[in-house]
Amino acid sequence: MAQAAFAPEPAPQQAEPASQSTEPSFDVLRWRDEPWTAQLALDLLPETNGPKVEVLSGSVIVTPHAGYDHQDAELDLAYLLKQAARRAKLWLYLEANVVSGDDLFIPDIVILDVPGGGRTTMDIRHAVLLGEIVSPGNRRKGIIDRPREYAAVGVPFFLRVDLRNRVPTIALFELAEGEYRPVAAAAAGTRFVMREPFEFSIDPADLLGEAAPDEGKEAPEEGGESPEGQVDAEG
Repeated sequence: MAQAAFAPEPAPQQAEPASQSTEPSFDVLRWRDEPWTAQLALDLLPETNGPKVEVLSGSVIVTPHAGYDHQDAELDLAYLLKQAARRAKLWLYLEANVVSGDDLFIPDIVILDVPGGGRTTMDIRHAVLLGEIVSPGNRRKGIIDRPREYAAVGVPFFLRVDLRNRVPTIALFELAEGEYRPVAAAAAGTRFVMREPFEFSIDPADLLGEAAPDEGKEAPEEGGESPEGQVDAEG
């Protein structure tokens, strides 16, 4: 009986070094010690629906997802803002790539003067309004750093939502002489109204989908009165 010809097994392939890999991978963060640019990050790092991956002043900044209040407020605000923006022929996106020179920003709210369909990034010159939702883990970023950075490159409007103590506030700032100056603000239970870059109004309280828990307070007994000074979180 004829026997099959012997065919040696191919030698096992060695893993390709991360520095030579053609597939985007976060492994590159371990070996690359040169300054980063927005384009390098877009070329070498994989797309992700997980943490934000931004580039600022040559460094890659990785930020995990914020808490549930942040997500709740972001989705509700974006839904309402998008309808108002479209009436003004502007386009709203959530956590989209915005490039400013070598920097890569991913604001919570991005409103552009051109549609972003089919694109991966947008030049910051097309940003009409950028918004950040401030939560406990990113207070400096949302209150100090990002407004300063956006103002430096000429973004006309900055919107800030602050969820401190689960009492939402909204403030709109307009660029004037290189700095943002407040033009509208409101806290939960009052009406936030803005006229530019388009008309929009909302009670900031509507940005959280549930009432804040009364931590540390005992519930009144059935048929009894609420503790003196207690405020109904529903308004």
